[in-house]
Amino acid sequence: MHSILKTCHVLVLVLCLSAAEDFDWTKNDRGSFYYGTFPAGFSWGAGSSAYQTEGAWDQDGKGLSIWDVFSHRKGKILQNDTGDSSCQGYYKIKEDISLMKELKLDHYRFSISWPRIMPTGIKSDHVNEKGIKYYDELIDNLLENKITPIATLYHWDLPQVLQEKYGGWQNISMVNYFNEFANLCFERFGNRVKYWITLNNPWSVAVEGYETGEHAPGLKLRGTGAYRAAHHMIKAHAKVWHTYDTKWRGQQKGLVGISLSGDWGEPVDISNQKDIEAAERYVQFYIGWFATPIFHGDYPQVMKDFIGRKSAQQGLGTSRLPTFSSQEKSYVKGTCDFLGIGHFTTRYITQKNYQSGHGSSSYFTDRDLAELVDPRWPDPGSEWLYSVPWGFRRLLNFVKAQYRNPMIYVTENGVSEKITCTELCDDWRIQYYKDYTNEMLKAIKDGVNVRGYTAWSLLDKFEWDEGYSERFGLYYVDFRNKNKPRYPKASVQYYKRIISSNGFPNQREVENWKRKATETCSSSNQLLAADPLTSHMEMVTEVVVPTVCTLCILLSAVFLMFLLRRHN
Repeated sequence: MHSILKTCHVLVLVLCLSAAEDFDWTKNDRGSFYYGTFPAGFSWGAGSSAYQTEGAWDQDGKGLSIWDVFSHRKGKILQNDTGDSSCQGYYKIKEDISLMKELKLDHYRFSISWPRIMPTGIKSDHVNEKGIKYYDELIDNLLENKITPIATLYHWDLPQVLQEKYGGWQNISMVNYFNEFANLCFERFGNRVKYWITLNNPWSVAVEGYETGEHAPGLKLRGTGAYRAAHHMIKAHAKVWHTYDTKWRGQQKGLVGISLSGDWGEPVDISNQKDIEAAERYVQFYIGWFATPIFHGDYPQVMKDFIGRKSAQQGLGTSRLPTFSSQEKSYVKGTCDFLGIGHFTTRYITQKNYQSGHGSSSYFTDRDLAELVDPRWPDPGSEWLYSVPWGFRRLLNFVKAQYRNPMIYVTENGVSEKITCTELCDDWRIQYYKDYTNEMLKAIKDGVNVRGYTAWSLLDKFEWDEGYSERFGLYYVDFRNKNKPRYPKASVQYYKRIISSNGFPNQREVENWKRKATETCSSSNQLLAADPLTSHMEMVTEVVVPTVCTLCILLSAVFLMFLLRRHN
């Protein structure tokens, strides 16, 4: 009897523990705005990435990246824009850090360009000391200004040589090459950088780089390419974590994480089990694809089931989803000191069956679901980005339930605008930051372990296949002007107030913030309205004046020849 009771007690404990891990899909609390502050020591920041902001694409010994090559191919980027000069951030370290100081940032997230410090991607070929010097200067200046550097090792700019020689992330050799690059970064910068992100949004690298071809390297390996690239990136992440753990952690005392992007998927009908299953599939095929191996040692079961079944229906002998050996599972599991989360928007999800014919498979049809949006959701910029703040809290709580409440840093969150004219009074961005950070505060109140938040992004920048047509920046960049001047948008003042107050102290004070922020932008807007004239004046000095001078010289020469002939 005693042993039966003991067994029952253990079973009840197991059931309680597993229940604590479950996410409640039927409970969506979209309550009113919550006034309160973040925990003491909460870190506020902003972010960028190397290819999107640095420019100087071929300067000081930098090698070619896959994005340099991809953006130079006609028709790949909107209006054939490139990141060749972008924000000229390579030359503006001090200027940009003064913007961060103005914002009162605690941290700045940036990425290290692999081909800038290893031009071919291979250490034995060459290490570019000028590239090292640039990041040394950036890190030192951040620390002098009491801003914590958070360094991303891979934000999509793979050295082109590795793509040409090996096929990039399709090849297992990338694991060792990436580890070699990371090890050099730990060696040179790790005495000062204590927060490392291995990969930024590997979902996008895999799906848009190797499945749809919308992003560099532009391959369309439907149904296989994304899974293979992801498999190698997960292994590369794990290897880098182990390298840091065994070789550098003891002396440098830093943390190594990964930044995963994930939209939230909400069931169209929360009383319909099929919709709930489809929504969970959406999230598992998105953030779970990478997080589940890293936290639990293997791919989500639903991915293994669906891709395996569809592969069999196609007559394939094995699943298109690669497998981890038992040794690899234990090697990958637990390789995360903190989880970076990039989040922008939400979708409604419902069940939709796709037939698995030969050659018709893709990552998207493997999921058997349809994505929907509510036409009432605000969508000021990118066609994929709708403002749905409550989805952020839902995602954070899902991560808490699935992965035993890891330490989280929000590594990307923000909103774009898609307008050709200048607009510094970005009230929709103010609203977005207000609502999304408030939902994050509610998630912390729910018990989610969020330690920091990174606004995306500090500056307007090159937006991948959309070129310069979309602007995410807190600071406006005038790309028509060769000096790429920066101007604060109203959201700068608003975000600064959130940071200074460490949240939302009370209704009266918060309501004043927006009014004060928009007051500051109207005068700047008038100043910027005159900017096309400045750009035109520069053009006049650069092009017209030399042309007039040349004409003057020619006319003088002709007149002189005429006088000489008359004299003769």
